[in-house]
Amino acid sequence: MERNTLYPVFLKLHQLRLLIVGAGEVGCEKLTFLLKSSPDADITVVAKAVLPPVQQLLEHYPGAKIDIQQKAFEPTDVEGFDLVIAATNFEHLNREVRDAAKAAGAIVNVADTPALCDFYLGSIVTRGNLKVAISTNGQSPTFAKRFRQWLEAILPEETDQLLGRLKHFRDRLQGDFETKVKELNALTASLIEEAPEKESHDKLS
Repeated sequence: MERNTLYPVFLKLHQLRLLIVGAGEVGCEKLTFLLKSSPDADITVVAKAVLPPVQQLLEHYPGAKIDIQQKAFEPTDVEGFDLVIAATNFEHLNREVRDAAKAAGAIVNVADTPALCDFYLGSIVTRGNLKVAISTNGQSPTFAKRFRQWLEAILPEETDQLLGRLKHFRDRLQGDFETKVKELNALTASLIEEAPEKESHDKLS
């Protein structure tokens, strides 16, 4: 059976430099997705044409460091960036961005072209400090979307308050590491045993 060999990581985008090439519908979608999850991200956008929704994101996420450079892409634009996203409607340009970024040592995502990607932008569920990332290894973004919706429906809004109480309990624990782990395991086991069943969400649809 085929298995997903991707390794999930959670990046501190405010400490990394991210370049998006393209500010049309695809670029706007990528930028929106990133800012929704990391509103304090440091992002540079390079594009000849910038759609109004991209400009509007600047107002919606005032804490983000977004630098929009309205110009044609040049290979030197990738220099100094940690991550690069090629998000134009032109396959040849996306490949040019990818080749330049790889040569500069950046890791790359190319929109709608899994074979050229070093990483994917998965579906994400957030409840305060809890964040769950979902990947189907590029097989079915639609399933990932539906699974995200299902998780959003069953995870209570009070989840973050629970995490806060668990942290408070953990900080007060005495003893060695093994003892703390046992106590935390015993405490959180009840979360699984008492999880409410919601019949309306038994199936993904």
